[in-house]
Amino acid sequence: MAQSSVYFAHGKESGPWGRKIRALAGVARRQGFRIISPDYSFTFDPNERVEHLLAQKPDGEPLVLVGSSMGGYVSAVASRTLKPQGLFLLAPAVYMPGYEADPSPQAELFEIVHGYRDDIVPVDNAIRFARTHRARLHLLDAEHTLVEAINYLENLFELFLAEVTRGC
Repeated sequence: MAQSSVYFAHGKESGPWGRKIRALAGVARRQGFRIISPDYSFTFDPNERVEHLLAQKPDGEPLVLVGSSMGGYVSAVASRTLKPQGLFLLAPAVYMPGYEADPSPQAELFEIVHGYRDDIVPVDNAIRFARTHRARLHLLDAEHTLVEAINYLENLFELFLAEVTRGC
C-alpha cells in the first residue's frame, strides 16, 4: 500500500511553500501524510499546471489534492484523472475567463473554503461550484488569500484529513 499523501497546488502568483501551504502541511504531517508541493511558477497557464501536476504521478493511500485559487482549479481538473480520496480547495478559480467551463472534479470527499469578501474569485462561483458538485462549502469572513483565517483553515483541514483517513 502506498503511503498517504497530500499534493498541494499553489495559486497563480504565490509559491509552493506560502503561508497557507506551510500551515496545512504541518497539519498533514502530524497526521502522518507525506507532503508534496510542486512549483508551478514557470507558467500562468492553468492547463500547463494541470499537466505538471499529472506528470508528478501523484499516488497515495489515501491521496489528497489541495489547491488554492488557480491551484484549486488545477487540483479539480487533475482529480478527474487521479480520483483522489480527498479534494480540498481554497478559493478555487472556477467559472473564470480563460479556464475550462467546469472542471468536473471527482473525489470521494470534496470540500471548498471561500471568503465572501474575495475580490478575485466571486463567492457566487464557489457557491455554484459546490452546489453543482455537491461539495461541502465553508464561507468565511475573509478575502481571497484566506490568511486571516489560517487557524480556522488548519482546524477544517485536520477534520477533513481525519474523515478521509477513516474512509479508507
